[in-house]
Amino acid sequence: MPFVADSVRSTPLRVLVYSSDADTRRQVMLALGKQPHSELPAFEYLEVATAPVVIAQMDAGGIDLAILDGEATPAGGLGIAKQLKDEISPCPPILVLTGRADDTWLASWSRAEAAVAHPIDPMRLTEAVVGLLRNRSAA
Repeated sequence: MPFVADSVRSTPLRVLVYSSDADTRRQVMLALGKQPHSELPAFEYLEVATAPVVIAQMDAGGIDLAILDGEATPAGGLGIAKQLKDEISPCPPILVLTGRADDTWLASWSRAEAAVAHPIDPMRLTEAVVGLLRNRSAA
């Protein structure tokens, strides 16, 4: 069955992108673009550079997907993902950016639904993001 649950949604999907590195945030947003899949609404990005702002924004609600950089400093996205999953119910899907492909076990520990390794591969990132948002809409 084709994905159509949110295809008529006119409001953008809010995507939080966290990294202490502005270049990493820019790479994520460029890789995904304004609308990574024709069956999804457009994306509205919320760039965040610090962990306290991530927590505050997620607590406030209205985020459809969080992309957290596991290599961010001083607070990495993996620890933040675990905290969010422990504290927010229901928590939106989380994708973590790991330092290398072998770090996927850390993503499992953090309870993130998906992981993509640095350097950012636009195809892999888009595939993972679209998969998470499709799964969320189907649930």
